[in-house]
Order: sequence, then structure tokens, then C-alpha cells
Amino acid sequence: MNRNPGSQGRPIALYLTAEHPCSYLPGLPARTLFVDPLARIEAPTFQSLLEQGFRRSGSHIYRPACRGCGACVSLRVPVRAFEPDRSQRRNFRFNAAEVTVTDHPPSFEPEHFALYQRYLQARHPEGSMAEGTAENYRDFLIDPWGGDTRLLEFRLGERLMAVAVTDLTPGGLSAVYTFFDPDLSRRAPGTFAILCQIEAARGLGLPYLYLGYWIEACGKMNYKARFRTLEAWNGRTWERFGPGQPIRLVPGEAA
Repeated sequence: MNRNPGSQGRPIALYLTAEHPCSYLPGLPARTLFVDPLARIEAPTFQSLLEQGFRRSGSHIYRPACRGCGACVSLRVPVRAFEPDRSQRRNFRFNAAEVTVTDHPPSFEPEHFALYQRYLQARHPEGSMAEGTAENYRDFLIDPWGGDTRLLEFRLGERLMAVAVTDLTPGGLSAVYTFFDPDLSRRAPGTFAILCQIEAARGLGLPYLYLGYWIEACGKMNYKARFRTLEAWNGRTWERFGPGQPIRLVPGEAA
């Protein structure tokens, strides 16, 4: 167990798990550093943890701490420096012309849950999340955890296209999880959701959108690295990468 300074200098207990199979890179062991689940996490504290490469999943705030592996890299977009590429501009024009985006407080909506189940079955049929029970859904995305969470709802006419679960912090927005209608994949709803979250951060005067972890060898995460300019956490500080620059951090320093 370690201690990390929280808001106003208050210490927070951090716990390290034993090694377990990596969820992203088969055959490799993983370890996780996580914040005491009983700790009271106020907004400034959560912001400080985000700035140190941590991530939230349900009520758990964690960071990979694997031996000799820095594959999981925390990314964020400095929204003022972001310039969409041609494909992203096309995506935004195509979707914004027909899709309505509304902001909602977190609550259990049967329509959202049904979409979540369809998404998991289509995108992660063999993963640990594939069951998609109502209890798991609530724990993961809906139940209170101490911070400010919003649901961005995307509708194509009356049809629910996507839901983007988004945390609001003093220093930015954090993209927690997005699920969408697999039959509308051609619209690239995940990309559109991130573009809308970037615009929302700009509109709120917030400097960053936190994208969570990116693993170069994990094809399903490649889309995150296309939002440029972006910044990557190297274990000590955030490094900036512009368009076309490969994300290369010093081995062993990534969180």
C-alpha cells in the first residue's frame, strides 16, 4: 500500500493487486494500482488523479502498474490545440447534420440498457463484460461514485444511436465509456462522440478531454491515437504529440 496526496494535501491510500492475466495482451501478467474504495474522492482529488494517469471504472479509480511493461498509455486531448483531420471533419459534418445530442444526469433507462447489451454482444461477445447484466451496468456506468457524471445521448431522429458516459472535472472532461447501435457502425459513432466531447470541453472552457488508456498493439484502441494534437502520460509528465508523430515514450516510464 502506498499513499498519494489528495486534495489539500490529504493522503489517499493506494493498493496494489497481485499479478493477474492481462485483459488486453494475452499471455502477459498485469498488476493494478487502485485508490482505496472507501476514500472520499472530491472533485479536486479526482482531477489530480486523472493528471497522474489514473482512470475510473465504476467506483474504482485505478492505474496499471505492471512489471516491466508500459503498454497502457493514458491519453488526453488539449482541446484548444486539437485540429480534426479530414476523416474526422467528414464524420462530424455527416453526423451533426442529422444527429441530436442531449445531456442527461445518470439514471437507469431501459432503452440505454438495451442498447448497451446489444453493443456488448456485437463488439465484445467473448469478453468478461459480455453478460451485460443490469447490476453490472449500474455498477459500471450509472451508480453514484462521488463525482459529477453526465450521459450524452445521441439520437438519429427518434432512434437511439449512442450514449457517451462522461465525467465532468475542474480541469476537463473524462470519456468514461461509449456504447452505440452496432447497426449504425458506418457512422463511426465512437469517433463522433469524442468530437462532441471535445466541443463540449471547449464550450465549458475546460482544457482537456481525457481518453483513458491506449495500447498500440490493441487494434480496438487505435482510434484514440488519431485525435491530434494529443498528450500521453509517461509516468512523470505529459508529452505532446502532433499530427503524424508516433507515440514513443521511454520504456518503463509509462503508467
